[in-house]
Order: sequence, then C-alpha cells, then structure tokens
Amino acid sequence: MQRRDARALPEAAQEELRRRAVGAVLAGRSQGEAARLFGVSRQTVNGWVKAHGEGGERALASRRRGRRPGEQQALRPWQQAQIARAIRDKNPDQLKLPFFLWTREAVRDLIERRFAIRLSLVAVGNYLRRWGFTPQKPLRRAFEQDPARVGRWLAEEYPQIAKAAHQAGAQLLWGDEMGLRSDHAAGRSFGLRGRTPVVPGTGQRFSASVISAISNRGRLNFMVFTGRFNASLFIAFLKRLIRQAGRKVFLIVDGHPVHRARAVKDWLARHADQIALFYLPPYSPELNPDELLNQDVKTNALGRRRPRNQDELISDTRSYLRRRQRRPALVSRYFEEPHVAYAAA
Repeated sequence: MQRRDARALPEAAQEELRRRAVGAVLAGRSQGEAARLFGVSRQTVNGWVKAHGEGGERALASRRRGRRPGEQQALRPWQQAQIARAIRDKNPDQLKLPFFLWTREAVRDLIERRFAIRLSLVAVGNYLRRWGFTPQKPLRRAFEQDPARVGRWLAEEYPQIAKAAHQAGAQLLWGDEMGLRSDHAAGRSFGLRGRTPVVPGTGQRFSASVISAISNRGRLNFMVFTGRFNASLFIAFLKRLIRQAGRKVFLIVDGHPVHRARAVKDWLARHADQIALFYLPPYSPELNPDELLNQDVKTNALGRRRPRNQDELISDTRSYLRRRQRRPALVSRYFEEPHVAYAAA
C-alpha cells in the first residue's frame, strides 16, 4: 500500500487512524505490519504507540495545530513593538538578562519578565521572523568603546577627512596589521558523522605578519614581514605608500602604540606635505575596512591550505594579496559591508 501523509487528513480521521493503528499493535501485530496495513511509516506508528503508552487514549486525541485565522496573538501590538525595540537597541546584558547574545531563549525570558507571558521557543521564533530579525553572526565590539565618540567619527570627523583629502587631491587609505600563524584553520570540512576530520600539518609553529592599506577605489598596498612590528618598519611602509601613490596620502589607522610612537610622529612632521595620519575611535576595529581584507586573507589564503614552513607561508600570502591587487573590484567590495559602508564614497 502506498504511504499516505496523515497530516493531510481531517482531524477526526487522523484520530481514528491513530487509534486503529495502535489497536492493531496492541492486538498482536508488529509495528511494521500495522504501518503497511494503514499506509503510514513504521516510525509514525512507533510514535503513536509510545504516546499511547505514556498518556493512554487521551494522547491519541486530535489537537488543534497552529493558530486559527483571526485568533488573538499572545502579545499585543504595543508589547511586540516594545520587545522588538529592546532587541534592536540593547544587548541582553544591558537588560540584566543572563545571556551574551539575543537567542530565542533570551527573548522568551525578556517577554516573560516584562509581561508575565511564557511563550514556546517556536512562538518566539515566529515573532522574531515577523519583526524582521534573522540569526546572524554578530560583530565583536569592546565594552570600552565610546558610542558618542564613534558617532562623532561617523557624523563629523570622517566626512571632514574625506573632504580634505578630496581638496588636496590625496589618496585616502585605511591601514591595519595582522599576524598569521601556521596553525590557523578556517571553514569546515566534511567528515563521517561522529568522526571529526583531521587536518594534516607540521607540528612546528611559525608565523608572519602583514601590514596593508586599501582604498574604496580598490587600491591595495601591502608588506609581508617577520619579527616585531615597530616604528622603523611602520615608517618603511609609509615611505612605500608615498612612493607607490605618487601623490599625498591620507592614511586612517587605529591607535596601536607603534602608530603613535614618538619616532613616527617626528617622521610625519618632517613629511607633512607627503602624508597625514588619522586615528579611528578607540576600540572600534569594525569601522576599519582593512579588517575585512585581514579576514579574507586568514580565511582563504591561510585557513584552507596548510603551509609546510615559514617561506611557504610568506609565499602563499604574497601570492594571494597580489591576486587581490589585480582585482580592485573585489577590494572595493569590502566597503559594501554595512559597518564600513560609511567609507564607500
């Protein structure tokens, strides 16, 4: 007999089907025989028998599924608006909830705390979708970040820098540094269930570093190096930027101690007609588009191919960055991310 989808039957017919199938099993038939007899799967019959064993005949009775048209929702519109606003504007910790992220459990607890209404996780998920929320990987943001300072950067400071760069005919760049380790891994690998895939590689650890600068027009400058990042190395990179740009450079970086070192400031003062340095708000890496290049390199140049030694690590990194240099449209695409879109124009 062809299997039927019991869920498509009327509620009364579903209940009768469950009772007859369970009755057949209680009368001595196997669950497989009952499944074939009534045109359902063995797993379905097993579930019905288990439910009957735990709850008796009442467990086989029809239950209303879902919400009927016109049925009042658990949360009133003003309550929904209040919860949606809280999720949008606050994090759970600010509301003294024992959660780090906005999960369905966190939202359920917030609703219960404010309105004494206990919802299922399914209902909470439905509300979240209705309000336009989707599960996403959050940006990491330091507690020490000053929102007012970030607001001034976005509304006043950066627009002034961009205007000044345009008036001076300068190349506007965002710079950053990153460290690369041989044991870095990114992405996932298929494997048999219950058997974690093993990534072969040398047991020795080695590293290299990259300093880079990008523009919203797709320009990419970089330097791969080993050893400590210090003022002399940073100055060497600044000289390279000036030489390769062929015009004045406006460079935006974070507040790394090397960027603010006395030797760097003295050198900048002597070359003020060639380059100017500007600093992002403290604890705000998400405002730097060059961070997206860092993620790209770590994921695609390093994370998916295991270098065997430091020379190979450096070679692979340089080759990947040179390919990115030849495709400025891909570099410009970093600036399409919402948290750095302010720098796209």
